[in-house]
Amino acid sequence: MPYNFTLTTLIPASPQEIYEAWLDTVTHSEMTGVEALMSDEIGAEVSAHDGYITGRNLKLVPGERIVQSWRTADFADEHGDSVITVTLEDTDEGAFLTLLHSNVPNEQTSYERGGWQEYYFEPMKRYFSELKAKGVERKAPAANSKRKRSTAKAAKAKRKPASAKAASAKKKPKKARVARKAKAKRATGSKRRPSRGSRRR
Repeated sequence: MPYNFTLTTLIPASPQEIYEAWLDTVTHSEMTGVEALMSDEIGAEVSAHDGYITGRNLKLVPGERIVQSWRTADFADEHGDSVITVTLEDTDEGAFLTLLHSNVPNEQTSYERGGWQEYYFEPMKRYFSELKAKGVERKAPAANSKRKRSTAKAAKAKRKPASAKAASAKKKPKKARVARKAKAKRATGSKRRPSRGSRRR
């Protein structure tokens, strides 16, 4: 006769993050380390652990609950599908996950006694912990680089007026000297012209 069991664990992620990861093909595969095929549509067929697990989405409540039929390659033909209900609750330390696995064949108690922990809970904890650590590492350099760029821009903006003033200060005396020289040449030229004309006469 089939039996039911309940397991609980704490995952370092939000309920919404776990919900989305569970129902996404790529993320579910990365999270468990084995190929999966998932969907976020009710009634869609799903599979996990490279086809060892097959099933269907029965009920989905975003960020709160996932209900799927669940059948492994070890189920005999006379065994009906089992059902998993994953309930997610938000806590200060992450998501409190409650797993209810019902209609499990009596001879397959390994799912309760280490199977879920080894193939789902522990890999999920590692996955989200590493993801969180990488996220912190990515943000830190980005923030520093932004501060550096803003500081450099501010410094450059401050230097511009000073250099412009210095350049204009240097240019003004030079222009004045050129103007004075030109004036002096004109004055000298006007004095010489009459003297040349008087010599011709």
